[in-house]
Amino acid sequence: MTKILTIISGKGGTGKTTVASCLAVMLSREKNIAVADCDVDAPNLGLSLGLKEKDYSSLVKIKASEKAELIKEKCTGCKKCLDVCSFNAIKWNKKQNIPVFDKLLCSGCGTCKIICPENAIRLKKIENASIGVGETYGFSIISGQLKIGESGSGRIVMEVKRKAREIAGKENAELILVDSSAGIGCPVIASVNGSDYVIAVTEPTPSALSDLKRGLKIVNHFGIPCGIVINKYDLNKEFSNKIEKFAHKNKIPILGKIPYNKEFVKALVNLKPAVVYNKRFEPLFLRILNNIKKSIRFINKKRKLYSMPGSHSLAIAKDC
Repeated sequence: MTKILTIISGKGGTGKTTVASCLAVMLSREKNIAVADCDVDAPNLGLSLGLKEKDYSSLVKIKASEKAELIKEKCTGCKKCLDVCSFNAIKWNKKQNIPVFDKLLCSGCGTCKIICPENAIRLKKIENASIGVGETYGFSIISGQLKIGESGSGRIVMEVKRKAREIAGKENAELILVDSSAGIGCPVIASVNGSDYVIAVTEPTPSALSDLKRGLKIVNHFGIPCGIVINKYDLNKEFSNKIEKFAHKNKIPILGKIPYNKEFVKALVNLKPAVVYNKRFEPLFLRILNNIKKSIRFINKKRKLYSMPGSHSLAIAKDC
């Protein structure tokens, strides 16, 4: 079974995608991998790996959301739907005495459909995203993109991961690297669910630590082992120590500490992973990768490769 390594951050702007792009390049030198950009609201992992929109092929339109639609001939104008919409997505056309659904505000929750006594409302599947496949540095990257104003990002993430598993199977990939979105919402939950190991990227600020703790609650909910990477640790060494103490108290390994360096910014500007733009970063990310392997091996040894019901998070290849 192809293993899944997921990168989260909690707070945005911690350098999660930079870490993901560097680890992807380093991992691809050891084994066959596939990469999934699951930040479907604002996907940019491909950009950090040098891909532009025109470089994606096999573009597939996805219908993973629904919108309310009126069956005019059945509507009796009772206005019950108007009273139950929590999203203010229903307006009333006084001239025709029928409801009008705002496609931008409608979430497809189906409450209006349930409450309608005449069955005059149906939920219609709508195209709300697309998934494309690109190739760079010898591996495939699967990227999803939600349409502006549409909902259902969690479901799109599941579709991206399904496509990634499909491609990983065809290419005999041993590992799928997932770059999650920031935050703790549906797309993050969908990204983390089913993962074998999670890397949480943070920075030495109070807001980053607060959001890190919230993100780790999701990881703990699924019983998935994890480790922490502290980015820009030397900008506030005192607070970095606070993060390390938190990690030690909760028995979470510190996988690596990345110093602040303007070369990371230059790498992003030039659409290159930092380990490619400046090879002196290679040993740094190699150490992080080796620490991930050690952490996984320790967990496997400690738990004797026992996989808990409903999770395959511990049955990880010895040379992952």
